[in-house]
Amino acid sequence: MRIGILGSGFMGSVHAAAWSRTPAEIAGFFSVARAQAAGLAAKYNVRAYDSYEELLADCDVVDICTPTYLHREQVERAAAAGKHILCEKPLALTAADGRHMIAACQSAGVKLLVAHVVRFFPEYALAQQTVQRGEIGQVAVIRLSRCSFQPRLAGERNWFLDPAKSGGMIMDLMIHDFDYARWVGGEVVSVFTKSVRGANPAAPTDYALAILRHVSGAISHVEGGWAYPPPLFRTSLEIAGSRGLIEHPFGSSTPLEVVLTEKVGNDAEIAVPTSPLIEDPYLTEIRHFYDVLAGNVSAPRVTGEDALAAVQIALAAIRSAQTGQPVSPAEVS
Repeated sequence: MRIGILGSGFMGSVHAAAWSRTPAEIAGFFSVARAQAAGLAAKYNVRAYDSYEELLADCDVVDICTPTYLHREQVERAAAAGKHILCEKPLALTAADGRHMIAACQSAGVKLLVAHVVRFFPEYALAQQTVQRGEIGQVAVIRLSRCSFQPRLAGERNWFLDPAKSGGMIMDLMIHDFDYARWVGGEVVSVFTKSVRGANPAAPTDYALAILRHVSGAISHVEGGWAYPPPLFRTSLEIAGSRGLIEHPFGSSTPLEVVLTEKVGNDAEIAVPTSPLIEDPYLTEIRHFYDVLAGNVSAPRVTGEDALAAVQIALAAIRSAQTGQPVSPAEVS
């Protein structure tokens, strides 16, 4: 299995490091940043291609690690060439683009896997498994927070700060937790968002709080921000159910704590700490996708449809912030 990596920025280098630890072979890199691509190619003793067409002709799988606004065209070209595709999140900037991408892959008979890496962080995955096993009962409230510094790109225009290219902070950053909230709480029927505009006029939203209502009756509170000074990055999760609580605050001495209510004479709360983190989540993600592509795993943890649903939740959150009204993800396009 030969992997062609499209893009040579941070995610391209992270994915390359992970692929190098699987049985797959890295074919090479293509990027408009030719010097970066050449550097990565030299590091892994592979080829730096002169065009996307050359890369497509020399690989079995395309790993797309490029800015979001380029995803649709690049996915459709890979599908037309009969290549399986791993695409970084967000899948697309619009629901319509996401649907076209999924349809193109289905028509070509190729697999489309989307890199929502939070599903592969051990503490987040363990929390979801705990919920799925019914250990905390019926989920009532999910609280998720993800706040960092504003993305910076040296030597080039910062596409992250252009909503026409990245979708802005809500689409690019908060989509991680929108996807996770849906994975844990089920389908989302409405989104209500309040946002704050920062000092930088190029970045319309620096901070937002979204309330998601799930069809199950659960409520998710999702906080996101590009408001911290570098290099700060803070995340946390809390899932409250009818019989227990799961917590993972930033800086916790254990990766995850589960508090269950168990009948032992008088009611008692028992804290059950988990084992320490053992693997880089990006490596776990890539190994999982390798197993899917190799036929060792039948069902991927993240599908194109999952990624599309996350895009729709993000779009609903953006529209709600603009209108001040709740928005259904089904209404956005």
